[in-house]
Amino acid sequence: MKYLLLITQGAWMNSGTEGEREMAMDKIVDWWDKQFASGKMVGGQQLHSPDTATTVVIERGKYMLVDRPLLEAKEAIGGFGILEAADLDEAIAIVKTMPQPDGKVEVRAMVERAR
Repeated sequence: MKYLLLITQGAWMNSGTEGEREMAMDKIVDWWDKQFASGKMVGGQQLHSPDTATTVVIERGKYMLVDRPLLEAKEAIGGFGILEAADLDEAIAIVKTMPQPDGKVEVRAMVERAR
């Protein structure tokens, strides 16, 4: 089963010294590389900051553009992953190995439809 990982930008990205942030990012990139090499991570990407977002609002078939993220929240999505796991327990176990200093990861099963 595939799981979408929605990963928040932790406070660590804006705190600490540049060296501390680089060291944390090196560990995170290494973790992602290992997950891709294992075949468990089948997709994912880091995202630019939320201030670069444009939201397309659809109301009654009409489209409007808004220069801001879809959700107005204190926490912003910093990236996503698509994880292949036997079940939710395995997906959570893998996420718990992520070396991110702080933040949150929403683990959500993906609906897979025959094409």
